[in-house]
Amino acid sequence: MENQKKTTNSLARRMGISLICGLAAGLLLMMLRENLNSSGQEAVWKTINSILFQDITAAGAEKDLGLFYILGQLFIRSLQLVIVPMVFTSITLAIGQISDTRALGMISFKTIGGFLVCSAMALVLACGAGYMIYSAGLFNIQVDGLEGQAGSTGANPLNVILSVVPSNVAATFSSNTSVLAIVFLAVTLGLCMNALGEERTSVLKKLITEINDIVVVFLNYVVTKFGPIAIFVLLSRTFAIYGIHHLKPAMTYVVATTILLLAFLFVGYPLFVAASTRLNPFKFASKILKVAVFGFSTSSSAATLPLNVKTTVEELGVDEKIASFVLPLGMTINMNGTAIMQVVATLFVAGCAGYDVTFGQLVVVALLVLIASVGTPAAPGAGAIILFTILSGLGYVNDSALLAYSLILAINRPIEMLLTALNVVGDSAASIYVAKSEGMLDETKYNA
Repeated sequence: MENQKKTTNSLARRMGISLICGLAAGLLLMMLRENLNSSGQEAVWKTINSILFQDITAAGAEKDLGLFYILGQLFIRSLQLVIVPMVFTSITLAIGQISDTRALGMISFKTIGGFLVCSAMALVLACGAGYMIYSAGLFNIQVDGLEGQAGSTGANPLNVILSVVPSNVAATFSSNTSVLAIVFLAVTLGLCMNALGEERTSVLKKLITEINDIVVVFLNYVVTKFGPIAIFVLLSRTFAIYGIHHLKPAMTYVVATTILLLAFLFVGYPLFVAASTRLNPFKFASKILKVAVFGFSTSSSAATLPLNVKTTVEELGVDEKIASFVLPLGMTINMNGTAIMQVVATLFVAGCAGYDVTFGQLVVVALLVLIASVGTPAAPGAGAIILFTILSGLGYVNDSALLAYSLILAINRPIEMLLTALNVVGDSAASIYVAKSEGMLDETKYNA
């Protein structure tokens, strides 16, 4: 136990150091980029970018090295490799161990309830603060120098209901974007195994358990050995390729969204944990910090899931059966950070495009955001793309709105990183609430 605690603390310390170093290196590289480009030395930066940061899969990058890009992608793909088997096996085993269907129903009810409470808190904060900024006229800016992007409206957000039940099992397991369907299949299989009994399903259960054990060993190795390096690489590359020429017109949006996201991360979630469980919120905040850092660095809830499960179970004392059910489900439908960003972004677009937003329309915005955030894939950049569905639903599609939306797409990467941290921390907070209410929380671990 003591060795495990030392290992955990060491990992958290190394991730923290990587975060600071990555941010510092990224900011210095961003300043270097701007200095070289403004002094007529674009060729020098082009060479640096070609060697270190270039996306080698992009058109015209056939001769580039992109060392930082390669390292970052190898790490992300290593995590994505086992997302489907991890979610499927962990939920199946969790359901298979809960033979009481009434208990399972209550756990599901409390999980959804916890998600909705957190979402409601996030939406109230975003709508209240965002509308005050909008009413003060701080979003009324002129956007120039960009070409409007029509984006993609996608499908009706309610289609997320249809995506729960897949029409093809093989196709579902072949994509990391079908996590909600994976959850459905895992729950279904777990319930069927319960109905058939231990004797008739012992071989299948043993197979699923062994696959789950292999996944855990693989993930522990990848996260522990390569996680800190990956954080440095991902952060420094993100800021190095991120220009500031689009930032000034959207400074109010960036600052407002950042403040709201940080407020909910450091105040909102601890308050939720304290109010719902009567536990010390500072213990939660200190232990979940490395998960937030990891989510911030990868900008992917899916990639952060393994570390979130490990931290929530081993350090926060949540029973593995609860964590294995709540966290994968939350990764798919509990997007509090995304909801905050989309509310503020919608009001920003409305201000830029000259649309009047009434209280009734603000309520509609909140509902659309809640529905759309549920269907947002757990992948980098997905929140800004889904945003266009909301804008289309509200009718915010004139030329100025498209320009403002284009601006958000151009500068939203750091915001997406921060909101991912909120999304993953919210899943852990909800699992603590569920575990505590079900008497399945090890408070000794939590308070250690």
